[in-house]
Amino acid sequence: MTSVRPGPARSETPGRQYFPTPEAEDLPPNLQSLFARAEAELGFVPNVFRAYAHRPERFSAWFAHYRQLNAPTETLTRADREMIAVVVSNINNCTYCLVSHGHDLREEVGAVAADRITFNWRHADLDDRQRAICAYVEKLTKEPATLDRSDLDGLADAGLTDDDIWDVVELASMYAFTNRMSSAMGHLPNPEYHHRHREG
Repeated sequence: MTSVRPGPARSETPGRQYFPTPEAEDLPPNLQSLFARAEAELGFVPNVFRAYAHRPERFSAWFAHYRQLNAPTETLTRADREMIAVVVSNINNCTYCLVSHGHDLREEVGAVAADRITFNWRHADLDDRQRAICAYVEKLTKEPATLDRSDLDGLADAGLTDDDIWDVVELASMYAFTNRMSSAMGHLPNPEYHHRHREG
């Protein structure tokens, strides 16, 4: 593994990627295919892909988990899952995840609703079920030691199934992990994320 560059180099551009990123052609075939699909579908390769590919085998494992957790279901939609991402990322002040998942949430619910959820979900026009989800993931992120069975019961009372509740917990936990990785490693979001899905 290539060692991290010494301290002074890190401060040249605040928030820069601290670890070297491999060239796509040096990656395993499955990751080369992933990069190519991202380029075709998005028009760019997310910077977090390039950054995590510094450890290809771990990136593959992480991405498989990420895809499983973000596969929408009839009772926990893609918009619900992106809502969880931005609520957790807001609490953790993760620039990369706030921008990238704010982009994805805009695609699902529109710019106004997405921005309100991203900045302060209490100011968004959410239904009781969505508010219960946001309140739970906020508590899990801020005060995990204070949670007890009554918090899960609150999600059930709001209409979530057992599988929904499991996914809410796992999504919030996974995003807490990615927030910390992105902030610690100096990941910056692609500029394209800032501009798309804001029309109308």
